[in-house]
Amino acid sequence: MTIGIWILGDQLWLEQSALQSCLSRQQETPVLLIESVRHAQKLPYHLQKLVLVWSAMRHFAQELREAGWQVTYRIEEDFETPLKAWIAEYRITELRVMTPTDRPFRLLIQSLDLPCTVTFTPSNRFIWTETAFTEWADSRKRLIMEDFYREGRQRFNILMQGKQPLGGRWNFDRENRKPPKGKLTLPEALWFEPDAITQDVIDWLKQSPAFKESHTYWQIDPFRWGVTRSQARQVLDFFIQTRLSNFGPYQDAMITGEQTLWHAMLSPYLNLGLLHPIEVIQAAEQGYYDSQYNDPQGEWQLSSIEGFIRQILGWREYMHGIYHYMGEEYPDRNFFDHHQPLPAFYWTGETQMHCIHQVVHQVKEIGYAHHIQRLMVLNNFALIAGVSPQELQDWFHTAFIDGYDWVMQANVIGMGQYADGGLMASKPYAASANYVNTMSDYCKHCDYNPKRRTGADACPFNFFYWDFLARHHSKLQNNDRMKHILLNLNRIASEELAQIQQQAADWRINHQQTEYLLPCTPHSSKPDPHDPSA
Repeated sequence: MTIGIWILGDQLWLEQSALQSCLSRQQETPVLLIESVRHAQKLPYHLQKLVLVWSAMRHFAQELREAGWQVTYRIEEDFETPLKAWIAEYRITELRVMTPTDRPFRLLIQSLDLPCTVTFTPSNRFIWTETAFTEWADSRKRLIMEDFYREGRQRFNILMQGKQPLGGRWNFDRENRKPPKGKLTLPEALWFEPDAITQDVIDWLKQSPAFKESHTYWQIDPFRWGVTRSQARQVLDFFIQTRLSNFGPYQDAMITGEQTLWHAMLSPYLNLGLLHPIEVIQAAEQGYYDSQYNDPQGEWQLSSIEGFIRQILGWREYMHGIYHYMGEEYPDRNFFDHHQPLPAFYWTGETQMHCIHQVVHQVKEIGYAHHIQRLMVLNNFALIAGVSPQELQDWFHTAFIDGYDWVMQANVIGMGQYADGGLMASKPYAASANYVNTMSDYCKHCDYNPKRRTGADACPFNFFYWDFLARHHSKLQNNDRMKHILLNLNRIASEELAQIQQQAADWRINHQQTEYLLPCTPHSSKPDPHDPSA
């Protein structure tokens, strides 16, 4: 009996469960990693995302060899052909794979006609197991993230004093909403220069005709992301030393020309497996305790540490749990029946709306935007304009360097677009230009007036916001958190509301013929049986 291990591109961790299951026989256990060109062509993925994943895989293969594993690395058109050849070469009778996080890839592996047994080892990439989340969810009448977050704090003893939360409060979110007013001293980010392995990937992508279309949308140079666990740890340590103490107050702020602000930039490394969420949380927690011991009157605020930990132990773990709990039909939900095509400016960035122009160009350059740029600019506009949630989700999956199926379903379908009708969010994250104007300096550089609802210089966020409330009044009127907001519609004169709705309708007509830049197939969790890279 010969056991072989197939490591996927987002499982780059020496302690992942498939490797751990064979530690006692690692020298005689074959290990396989595959780069599939066809899989990378399913969508026009951001070029920096492809560089990150493939370079990280190649570096991890090198790390495995140095640790004593017998590694085969293949760059092929699909997954199935090299996988079957490797199984035959090593006479493998049992293939072990750590359970894929993304459902389509799990179904793909199950659909392959392999000449051996396939064993999925339980994923240990997250703090909560799927089983534990399901047990928690089944015991609840509502699946609210705050409830889940508090449960996690207690279960894993994070920022706790006995049975009580440190500081006497679970959530310091109110202290973490400062707008970027006044003169702010912004911290530097930690970036890296490509080494020879990374440069090889970059050079290959530049000359490959297979990715010619992606060069139309995305910028590949300069590539400055880390690609190894060692570099990911450096980013984590750098964040704790230079940014975490002041992360909280301005975590929702947006500033023209500033790509990173106080954000940790750790999500790409967490989503590849280069970092484990519990080590990130514990490092942040220890950083706070050390600061209190060394300088109790210093600048470290509990609100910053709590806010950062909530993003991981709260939102990230919650999104993963929701993804698996909701099942295969979840990504097809469309509560508001929105079908407007995704505007071309999500690809080009060419729009008079400076906030969208700024964020999209940032994404084109580095494949990243922080959570408020994603939620309150990109998601918010699509929601109030009536864009198809499925088209938007595919764009998010394509555009972001940390984008995966499990991340984007809950973030876009549930949180951003409220397409699940409120299964995971208590109300839609819909807002007018006033929010963007308060939390950023974007409106100062814009052709539109953030205070106008109608007219040539009216910000589209304004007329779409009020049009959204009017169009979906019947669906929202029974939502307790929306009732007082809907009352504001009554304060708008009927003539002005009609003008608002007409301006919104005209905008949709003008964008109805937008060319589809995304070669998007109907969204499905099921693998395409005709595509071995599905």
